[in-house]
Amino acid sequence: MSQFRIGFLPLVDSALPIVAQEMGFAAREGVEIALVRDRTWAAVRDRLAYGQTDAAHLVAPIAIAMALGLDRPPTAIGAPFMLSLNGNAIAVSHVLAEMLGVGIEADARTVGERLAAVAKVEAGKGRKLRIAVVHRYSSHNYMLRYWLAACGCDPDQDVEIVVVAPPLIADAFAAGEIDVSVVGEPWNSLAVERGDGVIISSTSRIWKRGVEKLLAFRAELLDERRADVEALLRALYAAGQVVADPARTDEVAGLLSRDAYIGLPQPLIARALSGRLVCRRGEAPVKLTDFLVLHGEAANFPWRSQAMWLYSQMARWGHAKPILEGFTAAAGVFRPDIYRSAFAGTGVVLPGASLKVEGAISEPLGAGSHGGRLMMGHDRFFDGRLFDPDEPLGYLAQDGVAG
Repeated sequence: MSQFRIGFLPLVDSALPIVAQEMGFAAREGVEIALVRDRTWAAVRDRLAYGQTDAAHLVAPIAIAMALGLDRPPTAIGAPFMLSLNGNAIAVSHVLAEMLGVGIEADARTVGERLAAVAKVEAGKGRKLRIAVVHRYSSHNYMLRYWLAACGCDPDQDVEIVVVAPPLIADAFAAGEIDVSVVGEPWNSLAVERGDGVIISSTSRIWKRGVEKLLAFRAELLDERRADVEALLRALYAAGQVVADPARTDEVAGLLSRDAYIGLPQPLIARALSGRLVCRRGEAPVKLTDFLVLHGEAANFPWRSQAMWLYSQMARWGHAKPILEGFTAAAGVFRPDIYRSAFAGTGVVLPGASLKVEGAISEPLGAGSHGGRLMMGHDRFFDGRLFDPDEPLGYLAQDGVAG
C-alpha cells in the first residue's frame, strides 16, 4: 500500500485527510495517510520543501509563495485539490468589542467601518490595534487587508498586523498581546470559551467562497506518483461526503478532537463543522451561513482564477511583483488537470473550465460541467467587486497598483 506523509496544523479544516485515513477511505483506494502534526505554517512548509512530508494541508498563498520563491529558494509546487473554503472567524478582545459596539449581527461593511474608525482613533493616541494573522502569506492576511482597505483603513499604517500561530491565539488574547485575530477554528472559539475573546465576524462574510486550504505536493512527486496521487484525491473526496453530512457532524468532531489531531473538546469542533458559533461566552450559538465549506459545489476543485486573485493581493500589498508572468505562475500552482484525471469516469461532476470571474455569482447557478449538472454557490465579495482573470492588471489598477 502506497503511503503519503501529510503535514497539517490542528485546525478543523484539516478534516478531510484525517477522516479519509480513520474511516477507511484511503485504504479502499489502496493508499495510507500518515499525518504529521505541526504548530506553525512555517514548519509545515519547510517539511514539505525538504521532503520530510509528501504533501501538506497548507494555506493557499504559502503554496504560491513557495513556487515563486518569495522568501526562500523556489520549490516547484502543485495543488490538485482544495481542502476547504473559508472557516476563519474574526475575534476581538472584550475591550475592543465594547468600543466597536457591533457584533455578529452586523454585516461585514458595518463591522469593517467601525473597526477602521476605532483603529484610526487608537493610532492617533499612539497605540495601533494589533491584529493577528497566521502567516505573512496567508489568505487570512490578504482577506483582512482587502476588507480593511475597502472600509477606509490602511492596513500598513493604521493597524499593526502580527503573525501568531493558530494554537497560540487564545493565549495571546489572554495575555493582552492582541486586539483582533483572524484564524481558523477552533482557536477563536477557544478564546471565547475562556472568556478572553468575542467573535464579531468571519472571512466568509468578506468573500463568500474564499479560497483557504489546499493539498500541496512537490511537483516532481506529482509526476512520479501520479496514479497514487489520484487515488488519494478520490479518498479525500469520499471523506468530504461524510464531513458534509450534518447527521455525522458529532462523529467527525469526536474524531478530530483526539489529541493526535486537534486535541480540544468535541463541542468546539462541532461548532465550526456546523457553522453554529458561540460568539460570546454564555450566549446561544449563532448560525453563520457557509462559514466553512469542505465539500460540494466544486469546493474541492482548484480554480486557477482563485490562485490569481490571491496573487493580486500579494502584488497589491508589495509581497510580489504586479506582472502578468506572476499571475501566470500563481495559476500554474493549481492543478485542475490532475483533479479531472482523478475523477474521470467516477460520476463526480467536473467543471468544464479552470477559470471563472470571481465574485460574480449572487445566487445558486448552474455551470458548464462534465458528468452531470454542477450548481455553483454564492461567491460574492462583500463590496461587490469582480475579479476577471482575463484582466488581472486592470484589477490591480483599480487599487492604484501599476503593472
